[in-house]
Amino acid sequence: MEEYSREPCPFRIVDDCGGAFTMGCLGGGLFQGLKGFRNAPQGFGRRFAGGLAALKARSPTIGGNFAAWGCVFSIVDCSLVHLRKKEDPWNSIMSGAIAGGILSSRNGVGAMFGSAIIGGLLLSMIEGVGILFTRTSAEQFRNPDPHADLAAASFESGSGAGAGAGEMNSAPGFGYPVAKQANATN
Repeated sequence: MEEYSREPCPFRIVDDCGGAFTMGCLGGGLFQGLKGFRNAPQGFGRRFAGGLAALKARSPTIGGNFAAWGCVFSIVDCSLVHLRKKEDPWNSIMSGAIAGGILSSRNGVGAMFGSAIIGGLLLSMIEGVGILFTRTSAEQFRNPDPHADLAAASFESGSGAGAGAGEMNSAPGFGYPVAKQANATN
């Protein structure tokens, strides 16, 4: 499964790092704003000010954490693409596991293994859902079976009283109507 919309590998690192920072700032800002609004004293003005203060204090930190994860993930992903010479879902799954392990390395070996397992599981679920959506949406773009169209056309021409040589067939033939052929029994 190739992703044609992504940047080539050296530039992908910066692109993913910026996207992760933006996603962390927006999601973390929303979460921290609601948390600050809820925990502030009574009154709409005080709650609004508390939500805004929490948003300004914590949102960049969460964005930075997301950016660090996105940067490590992209570096590992690009390294795996270079080493394995192919781009497939296994690269993303292994990159998620390795990035989780690297980012939690300061907490010890046990935390590294736990974070690596969680990172690998999360990325495998994300990749699995992506593959599922790709396969289900690919059905609508699949070319019809030409043998099934011919069988349906011969069935239509053989039945009915008015099936003659001059009638047009409704089966698609490269976008042009196809004349039905006369049956040997007619």
